[in-house]
Amino acid sequence: MNELIEFETERLRLRQWKSADRAPFAALNDDKRVMEFFPSRLSRAESDAMADRCESLIHQRGWGLWAAELKESGEFIGYVGLHTPAAQLPFSPCVEIGWRLAFEHWRKGLATEAAKEALRIGFQRLGFTEIVSFTAVNNRRSRAVMGRLGMTESGLFEHPSVPEESELRLHCLYRVGRESMFGESV
Repeated sequence: MNELIEFETERLRLRQWKSADRAPFAALNDDKRVMEFFPSRLSRAESDAMADRCESLIHQRGWGLWAAELKESGEFIGYVGLHTPAAQLPFSPCVEIGWRLAFEHWRKGLATEAAKEALRIGFQRLGFTEIVSFTAVNNRRSRAVMGRLGMTESGLFEHPSVPEESELRLHCLYRVGRESMFGESV
């Protein structure tokens, strides 16, 4: 196991997953608003399996899709972090930044706040030279977060894990490099 990375932002604590996170995570994964741009909502078993994978990867590498909680209350609100996609994508291998927050915590800048710090950790602590993000073309909210993070749109691709007949198959790719964010040469 590598050294466990956990961190805080002004309003959030990004940490390893706990068993108590499973129920609220299952609730947000079953919310049609949260899952609008995914092929389907997740069952409790699928949601628990995803949380287990997130926890296991953080345990192995020290980093990943961290559980996000509000510092003020300790409430679990979703995840934000870095991940190496399992799907064979046109731009693989890569490290992506991603987020999924409960609907009641949208439009507060929390995803952007946590993702900025996750990018900093990815570039400055973990030494990545580039981090990507991608989403279904119609997901304007996530695309806006990518823009606020300083990421640049870099083309379209068909996501191989999304069924061919799905309107969600066409994705847009965003990229950001360490040099463009921090002025460090790669």
